[in-house]
Formats: sequence, structure tokens, C-alpha cells
Amino acid sequence: MYTREQLLKYPYFGEVLRTTSISGVIDSLTGLLTRRHIMGLIQHLIRSKVPFTLALLDLDNFKFINDTYGHRTGDGVLAGVAGDLQRYLEDYGIAGRFGGDEFLIVNFRDLDYDAVKAFFIGLYSNFNVLRKNIELDDCEPFITGTIGCAAFPRDAGDYATLFGLVDKTLYRGKTKGRNCYIIYVEEKHKDITIKTLASRGMHAILRDLACRFDSRTALIDKLKAMRDVLDDDMRISDLYYVGRDGHFRNISRGESFGTVRDLHLLTGDDLFTTNEVWHIRPICPSLYELCQRHAFETVLILPIGVRDETFGYLICAEPKNLRIWQSDECAIMFFIARMLAAHMQATGERL
Repeated sequence: MYTREQLLKYPYFGEVLRTTSISGVIDSLTGLLTRRHIMGLIQHLIRSKVPFTLALLDLDNFKFINDTYGHRTGDGVLAGVAGDLQRYLEDYGIAGRFGGDEFLIVNFRDLDYDAVKAFFIGLYSNFNVLRKNIELDDCEPFITGTIGCAAFPRDAGDYATLFGLVDKTLYRGKTKGRNCYIIYVEEKHKDITIKTLASRGMHAILRDLACRFDSRTALIDKLKAMRDVLDDDMRISDLYYVGRDGHFRNISRGESFGTVRDLHLLTGDDLFTTNEVWHIRPICPSLYELCQRHAFETVLILPIGVRDETFGYLICAEPKNLRIWQSDECAIMFFIARMLAAHMQATGERL
């Protein structure tokens, strides 16, 4: 587990730890940085123009481990990998938990291709982090992982582009059979088309959404049925809806989180996304205040309408999650919004 003294080596945490306890910065299961703070550190490094290599580690077949041995074993695997990763990085890098079985690695020492390659060779060999058994109380599962990697500022000069390259190389590693690392090389990888929804093709997801939509009668039931698909394929925490009354409601329970106005100033007739909600404040202060109250850090908003008439807005708002929405995901949400708009125009039904 990272200590306060270890974190204070980084200027970003000098500011954070003045207002936040160490427990609010560290993931309780793994002892690594929380997603919010590893990504906050990355953004700070980019603003400060500090060179680093960024890698995303995705454990292979982690769902199989959970399903076979149980979630307690899964938690043990995550904690074991995290501890090994922290030790392997020593004092020249830092790691955080990005998602369920994904870890972000920031490496300040190894910046050129050969040095990064040597770093990963060591990570995968000699029982350091991966390709090894994790010894737990009742079993010793063998752990492998897939890694995508890119460097700032050599490969990308901004936050979104850097993460796009890391995603692209991680996907390339998965298509090669997993249990490998891919270091971004422009000549090799610039033309690769990333498919962020790799578990299922776009056609299968849209077909499933359309079938769920058609199989329900009431509008709220249609939305709840589609939310289940989105949870499986996009890992969204909930869907939200804002109608003409301005109430910001979650679909799962129908609760109103408050009233927001002027969403049209953010979207026009197109979608709006951000993972820096302070951008919202001068345009739509009521939405900004709601995001602050509920710790929403990533927002996607789509108008639901036909031609010049807008019936409401469909919203994904992720708490404590600096998610970057990918084009496939935006296309899926647009498809849902258009189905809702057609239904509302034809029936006059509103939420």
C-alpha cells in the first residue's frame, strides 16, 4: 500500500493530501491509487510537461477466476498482483486501479522503446508480476495479463490522444491472443481500428437493444431493459433522463436528483461529452452543481428529438470515473436516443 510519504514525492499529491485523507486516495482492496487519483496524476503530469510512459494492464480471463473460485479469490488475485506491481515499480513509477481487473502504470524511468521493452520483459518473467501463480489460502491460480502502452510526449501530446493509443495497443494485444504487451509504434499501429466493444460486435449489441426495446410496451420499461444491455457491454452505472420538467431522474429507480436547465446550450442537436465537468459550469451551472453533489466526473448527453422538436435528454453520468467515451459507445447511445424519439413522437408518451 502506498504511504503518504511515498505519494508526497509527486507535486500533484502535495495539493491533494492537504484536503483529502490518504484513505481517500488509496483503493482499499489493492493499496494502489484510486482511479480518480491515478488519472488526476496523469493529467497533472501532462499539464506540467513531465515525460512518462503509460501502460494499461488487463488481467486475462479474470471473470473465469471469479466464476470458478469465487469473488473472495478474485479479490485475493487483485491484491496479489497489485502488491507485486508496486514492488516491481520500486521508486521510479506508480500504479493505480483503473477498473475491476485493470491497472494503470506510470513509468518515469523507461521512456524509449528498448527501455520500455526491457521493463515489460522483467514484469512478465522471473515470477515478478505476471505469468506466475498467486498463492492464496485454498488455491494458486495462474495469472497472465495483456498490456497496452504509449509514451508522453513522444507518442501523444494530450490526455485524450494518449489514452486512445493505450486503448489501441491493448486491443491489439487482445487480438493477438492476450498474455502479451504491445508498445505503441506509429509505423505499426497508427492505422489499427480500435474496437472498444470487443466482447460482442456492434451488430449484436444493436440487435439486442432493438429486441429489448420492441419487447416492452411502456417507455420506462423499454429504458430499463436497454440499461441492462448497456451495463453488460459498456459497464455504465446507470442511465438518466431529463424531460421538459427539468428533473434529472435515474432510470433504475425513477429518483429525481434535482432540476437542471439549459441542456440545449450544451448539446444543440448533437451529443455532448466531457470528463472535466468544470467545463459545464459557465454554460449550465445547475447541471454542474448536480454533478458536484453526486461526484459525477464523466458525462454524456444526447437530445431525444425529431427534427426541431426535443422531448428530453438521455444522459450517462459516471460517479468517480474519468471515462473517455469511445466512438462506438457514442453511436450506441445515439441509436437508443433515436428509437426513443421515434416512439415518443408516434405515441405521445413521456416519462
